[in-house]
Amino acid sequence: MFLRIVEDDLGRDVANRVCELALSERVRSAGERQRLPLQARVGIDNRLLIDIIEQMEANLADPLRLADITPTTGLSRRQIERLFRREMGRSPKRYYLQLRLERAHLLLVNSSLPVFEIAVACGFSSASHFSRTYRETYGCTPQRTRLAELAHRQPSRSTSGEPGRVLPDMKVA
Repeated sequence: MFLRIVEDDLGRDVANRVCELALSERVRSAGERQRLPLQARVGIDNRLLIDIIEQMEANLADPLRLADITPTTGLSRRQIERLFRREMGRSPKRYYLQLRLERAHLLLVNSSLPVFEIAVACGFSSASHFSRTYRETYGCTPQRTRLAELAHRQPSRSTSGEPGRVLPDMKVA
């Protein structure tokens, strides 16, 4: 409903940009299902690749090895690697890691789970491995991401105690 109001007031482009920030691809119509099919989310038509990505998404906490995926697709490891490079621009391992890190990022900013639990929920063997990988990808630690999100959500306070009204700094003589 909110996105429909934004679209009516500010246009489809602005509503779609809000969707991107909100991890939604577009405004749904009233009768449409909430989550977009994977094919629409990643913008590919290759059924085998979609099946592989669905397996990856279903196994974020306990990541599958590529060797575990190959028998169900009928493709060799090398064929899957070429398919990912051609369609997704990266290796299957890198794509899987990106999925896990995106999930971890969502959990960091939208939950109060401890970093260790987020690491485990996203298939990392330790909090330190997760933190190092997260920092390499996002440029800051998981803790800093969470603190920044909390600060962003807090309304600013003035010295008079009124939320939202910030008084200018005053010089003391």
